[in-house]
Amino acid sequence: MADKEIDDHSKAEQIMKDLESCEASDAEFDRLIGMLMNEVRSHIADEEENLFPMLRDTATAEALDELGDKVRQAKKLAPTRPHPSAPDKPPANKLLAPGAGLVDRLRDALTGRGKKD
Repeated sequence: MADKEIDDHSKAEQIMKDLESCEASDAEFDRLIGMLMNEVRSHIADEEENLFPMLRDTATAEALDELGDKVRQAKKLAPTRPHPSAPDKPPANKLLAPGAGLVDRLRDALTGRGKKD
């Protein structure tokens, strides 16, 4: 199940990376957006129908709260841009993701990406 989740995320990351090189007026952009929407919708449906119910059935409320805290902490260090060529399996992903996240946040700060107007 974890391998499938990693594979799903890798597919979406690659599509997002491909989108970075397209102009919105390009026909390829529309095709990639469609692919990304399908990938994300499928992934969300799978999580809601399979992963989350299994977690609720097997984990205590305290364990789920702890897991939620870990996810929120990880998001603070996670990359903000797709890095499809980066390792996606432990231990390499855990070692490199914070560095990529730091570089992404610096780049975001310099470009103003993500700032609310």
